[in-house]
Amino acid sequence: MMKGLGQLGDMAKIMKQAQEMQGKMAEMQEELANITVEGESGAGLVRATATCKGDLTGLDIDASIFDPNEKEVVEDLILAAIKDAQAKASERSQQEMARITEGLNLPEGMKLPF
Repeated sequence: MMKGLGQLGDMAKIMKQAQEMQGKMAEMQEELANITVEGESGAGLVRATATCKGDLTGLDIDASIFDPNEKEVVEDLILAAIKDAQAKASERSQQEMARITEGLNLPEGMKLPF
């Protein structure tokens, strides 16, 4: 028996796992585009909806905040809701990626996709 074939077998196994991971990552990217999260500000007066890829898909503003003298406050509430939705989207995306990469023994804190 030739020594070294075991290493080739291990390499083939690693390559197969890498291909499987690549397929799973592509599937996850598609799923993330369909998962939505909602951010809010002003105790729910402004709500922003985003996909887990970070794309803003909706904005709901309670009519009670439309006061011409409070324009800056409204703008701040809108930005805060959008930022909250984007932060939640990023967090959910990382949770979904962690679910896929579980058991791969990746270094702690390694974020995917690269």
